[in-house]
Amino acid sequence: MRSRPIGFLLATLAGAVLALGGTSAASASPDAATTAPASTASGDIGTADACYTWSGTLQQGSSGEAVRQLQIRVSGYPGTGNQIAIDGAFGPATKAAVQRFQAAYGLAADGIAGPATFNKIYQLQDNDCTPVNFTYAELNRCNSDWSGGKVSAATARANALVTMWKLQAMRHAMGDRPITVNGGFRSVSCNSAVGGAANSRHMYGHAADLGAGPQGFCALAQAARNHGFTEILGPGYPGHNDHTHVAGGSGRFWSAPSCGI
Repeated sequence: MRSRPIGFLLATLAGAVLALGGTSAASASPDAATTAPASTASGDIGTADACYTWSGTLQQGSSGEAVRQLQIRVSGYPGTGNQIAIDGAFGPATKAAVQRFQAAYGLAADGIAGPATFNKIYQLQDNDCTPVNFTYAELNRCNSDWSGGKVSAATARANALVTMWKLQAMRHAMGDRPITVNGGFRSVSCNSAVGGAANSRHMYGHAADLGAGPQGFCALAQAARNHGFTEILGPGYPGHNDHTHVAGGSGRFWSAPSCGI
């Protein structure tokens, strides 16, 4: 795990002071969530985070930027063969993903995102909103500005962030052993240079190529089915005997014949 920056520690101390005064820290985003008026979790959210701070409880029926930010963090918990929409609408699929996230970390799995859930997320993210065990640099070995793909640079980078949170969930499910990322986003020119497919999801920022690491290619391919990856290619699929490819995006195509997929 990477060490937390000093700025995060200072922000956390500031949040603690606010909590003692009875006021929760303001969201880092100007967009406030619209929360359903029903049940709320007890306790204050007393942590100010340098990436994003939630200022209220979220549950089914909530909407807004706070929900969208939550969906990014729980995108790796959609259930086998599924993925959740990152749309800012807290529906049944988001509730189920929150419950799986909570259960994975030993929290009360009620599907309501409150202080315990948010504080666990704060522990898992760095100041740039990436999960602590993955970086933008790992997901882009093509260029420094995310340009030249099939989508805008901002969209490619945003898609890569979701991919990282899926990988973080997968890493935790596999015993928190490191996952080796050999590459991710490619511009059209980078994709052509490595002989990538003409419609490769790498050019959208959705994809990551994984090294065997301590788990092995097949274990990675098999685990990826549970963490929001709609494209999984591994051993036995042409050109993929030396890595496991995972990606999000529309449709579903899984093929790793040597791994029973």
